[in-house]
Amino acid sequence: MKLAELTLLVTLILSLALMLTFAYNYLAPTPEVRNLALFYLITTYNPQLPYYTVNSPEAVTAIVWDYRGLDTLFETAVFYLALIAGLALARRLYRENPVSFLSTNGGLSIIVKTVTKITSPMIIAVGASIGLHGHLTPGGGFQGGATIAVAPMVIIITFSVFYLLTRKVTTEKMLLIRSIGLIGIGLTAISVFIIGLAAGRLAFVFQNMPKANAPMGLPGQVNGVLISGTLWFFNLFEMLAVAAGFTMAFAVLMLAGKER
Repeated sequence: MKLAELTLLVTLILSLALMLTFAYNYLAPTPEVRNLALFYLITTYNPQLPYYTVNSPEAVTAIVWDYRGLDTLFETAVFYLALIAGLALARRLYRENPVSFLSTNGGLSIIVKTVTKITSPMIIAVGASIGLHGHLTPGGGFQGGATIAVAPMVIIITFSVFYLLTRKVTTEKMLLIRSIGLIGIGLTAISVFIIGLAAGRLAFVFQNMPKANAPMGLPGQVNGVLISGTLWFFNLFEMLAVAAGFTMAFAVLMLAGKER
């Protein structure tokens, strides 16, 4: 280990030790539930408070996409722009070695390939369940999308990156799906506001359930199925965006490795 690396490691360890030492009193839990937390717990899923509830029994998703939805929107935009920048830097890979896209050589043994073919659809199904049920159970769009992205990562490792490319799973298509996801998030964020404009009634951007001074909102249930208004759509589009984004990142990193 070089001296610079050793110095950095020691600095990080000492910094962490100091943080834990001096922050202990601030991190210690209190026996009382704070007012803000109490508000979330009472209102997240409470049909008896129609102007405050998010109609979602999963409090984390309610906070991420309703109570602090604007923060989540900007975080998603930053992730999207970072992927765009990474792809722009890696564009030379496609110009310098286009013939290699037609190669399917490489990969692991036939046993590993067979297991991968069986488990990949299962991984995608589990990821979709995590994403689409994120308003009901722990999970959400980001977690579901990240789980789905495990499938192409395993396929890349097992068959090689060219296996995906020759089957038309290209970064261009993943970028399109990523863009659809981001556009869907944006449209969902303004959907209630647009409905309010069309109806001539007051509504806000990122509004989910109807409020006392803005009685517009998406339905909490459809045919008796709880969708929690905008939350289901946010999770759907976030899942698409994250899954496609990570798939792009994996493909680009593997292609960069082939060039070395």
